[in-house]
Amino acid sequence: MPKRVETVVLHDSSTPILGDVQKGGNVVLTSVETLLNQARANSLWPLTFGLACCAIEMMSTAASRFDLARFGSEAFRATPRQADVMIIAGRLSKKMAPVLRQIYDQMPEPKWVISMGACASTGGVYNNYAIVQGTDQIVPVDVYVPGCPPSPDALIYGILKLQEKIKRTKAGSLQDLRIVELEPRQLEQVKA
Repeated sequence: MPKRVETVVLHDSSTPILGDVQKGGNVVLTSVETLLNQARANSLWPLTFGLACCAIEMMSTAASRFDLARFGSEAFRATPRQADVMIIAGRLSKKMAPVLRQIYDQMPEPKWVISMGACASTGGVYNNYAIVQGTDQIVPVDVYVPGCPPSPDALIYGILKLQEKIKRTKAGSLQDLRIVELEPRQLEQVKA
């Protein structure tokens, strides 16, 4: 009687690959870190911080033509306490810089920043005393989206790059995963 040989296929074209997740049958083995990074990357809640013309392009990414909801970032939040991604769209004046920093400090951890447009990234054509020459002088920026103004496609590409960055994040402890906060945060005084 001939022996029966069965082949187990771990991945086919309809099964998504999730980071370093190992699959086999009904069991999925992964780390808590990978699972949390996947959840964080695919459920970003952006905070709207539209300052100039780039804000119009940012708003159009949520409209039906571009549909940002496909990438898990549908719910634009109006309060920093419910957001984890700040999209700075437009030129940042020196009077507005302390407000930006205060709103950034009110966001819960983990938090990320996207600088959208030439004005937010480098000051753009406004090389004068009233405009901050790059928002990275006020808050740490994770992704820069170039353009004047950048198209909604460019912002969506920036969000995809941020998702890739979040998925690659490595942590050493539960505190690094930002699940448990062991000591209270200290707010900094920002001088403009």
